Amino acid sequence: MAYLQYGRNAMRKSTMHHPLLFAVQGVRYRKLEVILTTTIDKLGKAGETVKVAPGFFRNHLMPKLLAVPNIDKFAHLIHEQRKIYQPTEVEAVKVVVKNDETNTKEYEAAAKRLAKTRVNIRKFIIEGKGDELREPVTKEEVLAEIARQLQVHIEPENLHLPTPLSTLGEHKVPLRLPKSIPKPAGEDWILNIKIRKR
Repeated sequence: MAYLQYGRNAMRKSTMHHPLLFAVQGVRYRKLEVILTTTIDKLGKAGETVKVAPGFFRNHLMPKLLAVPNIDKFAHLIHEQRKIYQPTEVEAVKVVVKNDETNTKEYEAAAKRLAKTRVNIRKFIIEGKGDELREPVTKEEVLAEIARQLQVHIEPENLHLPTPLSTLGEHKVPLRLPKSIPKPAGEDWILNIKIRKR
């Protein structure tokens, strides 16, 4: 005896399958092919064609111009852009070997800059004791200020500062530079330091 069944399970128990029943389910799992305009992590590099979900493309990639649909018009545009903005090859880097002459010229220029200018250092003073500083200025602080203000690197042994500077005012600190650098008009190399109160 045969009977008819109505409802959701009517098609499941029978051996016949209607073609429209499964055609609709494929819409959910459909993927779009898009061309990426920028490199995206876990998706691909710029210019690659990838398959993504329609919602991801419509809601995320397309509004931010991260991807375009894979149609001939956009593929042609991206191909032309690649031609125009193709990175040119980097020119060969010439290695300049520094010899003693260039080093001597650099040292002389740095020494002249040190002799002409004055390094300003600001420190706190002790109230009621006149020009006495709270913390004396050490050799390391002077070297750091020279590097910061004049962009000149001096080795600690080239700066002769036997005791830290502990008062406000101008101080002259002798420099010990190599003998190959000529001294200015019969003088020694001297660094002018002015300590002011903060």
